[in-house]
Amino acid sequence: MDRGRYTCVLPDSGPEVPAVTAMRARELGRKSVVVGDRVGLVGDTSGAPGALARIVRIAERRSVLRRTAEDDATTAEGRLERVVVANADQLVIVSALADPPPRTGFIDRCLVAAYDADVEPLLCLTKADLAGPEAVLDYYAELELPYVLIRPNSELDALRALLAGRISVLVGHSGVGKSTLVNRLVPEAARAVGTVSAIGRGRHTSTSAVALRLPPASGGADPAAEGWIIDTPGVRSFGLAHVSADSLLHGFPDLVEGTVDCPANCPHTADEADCGLDAWVAAGKADPRRLASYRRLLASRAGETDPRGEPDQRGEPPVVG
Repeated sequence: MDRGRYTCVLPDSGPEVPAVTAMRARELGRKSVVVGDRVGLVGDTSGAPGALARIVRIAERRSVLRRTAEDDATTAEGRLERVVVANADQLVIVSALADPPPRTGFIDRCLVAAYDADVEPLLCLTKADLAGPEAVLDYYAELELPYVLIRPNSELDALRALLAGRISVLVGHSGVGKSTLVNRLVPEAARAVGTVSAIGRGRHTSTSAVALRLPPASGGADPAAEGWIIDTPGVRSFGLAHVSADSLLHGFPDLVEGTVDCPANCPHTADEADCGLDAWVAAGKADPRRLASYRRLLASRAGETDPRGEPDQRGEPPVVG
């Protein structure tokens, strides 16, 4: 979107077909149009210079990825729910293995948001030339989370195969190499690339979400075989106020079975003596760091902590080391 104008791509059109510029019709009321929406158009859909169509209908969304600025729904920031993208198939969580170091708290938040939106997660670990992935992969061992390793100038065939034919959203902290990765996948994208400051935080480079068409992994010309990536601005936090306390647990599937013996309406907090999660972890059936991360999210939702101050969400120190 640019100043009230939306770029729309007609179904089954190839890259040679011009995109249609459209504006939101007044009859839509306060309904917002976001990247990934399927819409109904009227008016001039030729895509010719100066042509302008109108968006008169927004199709039902099959998935909606959301986030809030904070976790606590009692705050203004927590109540401000933002739709990141509609109709995505996959959430690609981009995390550097070094410079800046990985933040498993942020990855956990993205996983909760993905499972809540019924979007499949994919972990993309960049800067694999600077550090190994063992610590991160060990942390997520019980999840069997799909992942790819990215090194400078390495082939991207494995990643392209996972993106082919799908709509994938890329999220990650600034400085993890997301824009560099996008430029390698779609050279004509020319996404701005920033640097990492001395304290390990990247500068924000992308300022708005944008959908980019990927060529077919096989090199064919069938539009149905193409994939799309949606690049999002680098974020420092991923608030989950829109996710219910019960749904938070779905982002931790390695802990779910441990709640079977919990009493009814168990809050799963550390001060709940009869919560079964502590015994589950003590028996070696889940990583204690995962339980700690889950309980931090519970506390943050309850307004007991400031999510921007969580050490594993914004910066210092990372959980994995």
